[in-house]
Amino acid sequence: MCGIVGMVATEPVNQQIYDALLLLQHRGQDSTGIATAEGTMFHTVKVKGQVREAYRTRDMRSLLGNMGLGHVRYATRGAANKEQEVQPFYVNAPYGIILVHNGNLTNTRELTETLRGVDRRHLNTSSDTELLLNVLANELQRTATDADLTPEMIFAAVTQLHERVEGSYAAIALIAGHGLLAFRDPHGIRPLVLGRRTATTGKDEWVVASESLVLESGGYEIIRDVRPGEAIFITADGVLHSQQCCTNETNFMPCAFEYVYLARPDSTIDGIGVYDARLRLGEVLAEEVQKHCDLNEIDVVMPIPDSSRPSAMQLAHTLGLPFREGFFKNRYVGRTFIMPGQAVRKKSVRQKLNAMSTEFKGKTVLLVDDSIVRGTTSKEIVDMARSAGAKKVIFASAAPPVIAAHVYGLNMPTTNELIAHSKTAAEVAAAIGADAVVYQTVEGMCRAILTGQDAVKELEVSCFTGEYLAGNITSEYLSWLEQNQRS
Repeated sequence: MCGIVGMVATEPVNQQIYDALLLLQHRGQDSTGIATAEGTMFHTVKVKGQVREAYRTRDMRSLLGNMGLGHVRYATRGAANKEQEVQPFYVNAPYGIILVHNGNLTNTRELTETLRGVDRRHLNTSSDTELLLNVLANELQRTATDADLTPEMIFAAVTQLHERVEGSYAAIALIAGHGLLAFRDPHGIRPLVLGRRTATTGKDEWVVASESLVLESGGYEIIRDVRPGEAIFITADGVLHSQQCCTNETNFMPCAFEYVYLARPDSTIDGIGVYDARLRLGEVLAEEVQKHCDLNEIDVVMPIPDSSRPSAMQLAHTLGLPFREGFFKNRYVGRTFIMPGQAVRKKSVRQKLNAMSTEFKGKTVLLVDDSIVRGTTSKEIVDMARSAGAKKVIFASAAPPVIAAHVYGLNMPTTNELIAHSKTAAEVAAAIGADAVVYQTVEGMCRAILTGQDAVKELEVSCFTGEYLAGNITSEYLSWLEQNQRS
C-alpha cells in the first residue's frame, strides 16, 4: 500500500503535489518522492521519512514545471531502509519515463528473468516498481515506431503490459515532453481516481490520486475512478485521452482492506464512501456481538482510534450500549500497522495511545478495532485497558480473521505472523489477553461494504479466505514470498 498522485496544470505543481502527499501520508510513512516535468527535463527529490520533515525549501524550488507526480511509500517489497528503492523510478529510454506505483506484482520472478534475459534491461533494485517501469518502457519502445508519440501507441504499450504483468498496480508515469499516463490493473485492486478543475486561463487542469480527498481538498471535480484495465493519457497542454487496455474478461474486485482500514474515512473509492462503509461494518458486527456476548454484561463500547471509530459508534448505537472514548491518541506517532518490524510496532502502541482510567475502572468494556492482524497491537491495548482498571475486556474486530498472506499490496506475507492463521477466536482471545474475541464474518464484511451501490459486485478478500485471484499464487509461491520478504 502506498499513496500516489499526478497532476497536469497551467502553473507550477510542486506545492500542490506536496499538499496532496500530506493528505495521503496515512498510506505510507517510510519514504516519499516528488518529480516534476519542465519541458523535457525531469526534476526529482526522493527522501526517506515523512512528507512534512522530508522536503526543504531548496527542494521545492528545484521542482520546476507544470506537470508532476508524487509518492508516499509503505514498503511491501524491497527494503524500507534502502534509499535507492524510494519512488519514483526513472528510465531514460524511450523518451524518458518516470513512474510511481501502488500495489504488488505477483509474477516478479518471471518478469525479472525475461527483462534481464530477453529484453536486456538492467535492474538495480528488488523493487517491483522498477519491474513495472521497465515493462512499460520496453513495450513503449516496441509500439512507438514513429518519431511522434501518439496516445494510440501509449495505449498499445499498456495493453501489452497487462498481458505480461500480474498482481495489483495503480500507476502514474510522466513521459518527457509528452504528458502524464495513469493506468490500473484489470481487477482494479488498488484505487485511482480522476479529477478536473478549470484554471483562470479557462484551460482544464487534471489530477489522478489514490483517494478522492486529494481532489476535494484541491478544488477539483471528481470525474470518476480510473476503470480496471483502463489507461488515461493527459497531454502536457491538458487534453485527456482514455482507452480500455485490458483484452481479457476480468472481475472488478477492489481490495476490502481499503474500506476496513487503509483509506481515510472522508474518501470515496470506486463509488463507495469509506465512512459509510465503516458505519455499516459496525451495524453488521453488532449482529455477531449479539450472538456471542451477553449484552447485559457490557458496560461500555470503546473504539481503538482512529479507523475503527465509525464502526464502534454504530455498533453501540445498534445495540443500545453506551459509547465512550477511553483511549486518546498522540497524533505525532505513525500508524502502527504499517510500521516495519514487530518490535517497532509494539513500542509505538504505548507511545501512540493512552488509556483514561476513569472510563475503564470496574467496567466490562467492549473494544472495537478495525482488524486483528499480528495481534501485537491488540495485546498491548488489552493490557492497557486492564491496567486502567477494566473488569473484563471483550475485543471485537470489524474485519474477519486474517488467515492468509496478502499478496496484493499489504505487508502480510508470512502466515506465522498472523495470529488468526491457526487459532480459533477463543485461542486468539487467550493470546491477546482478552476475555473474548468477536470477529466479523467474510459475508458480513462484504455485505456491509457493498450495500447501497451496484458498480462493485465483489471484493478482493484473499487474506480472509486464502483464495487468490490469479493461478500463479501457489503454495510454492507463498513459501518463496515468505523466505524472500524483508524482515
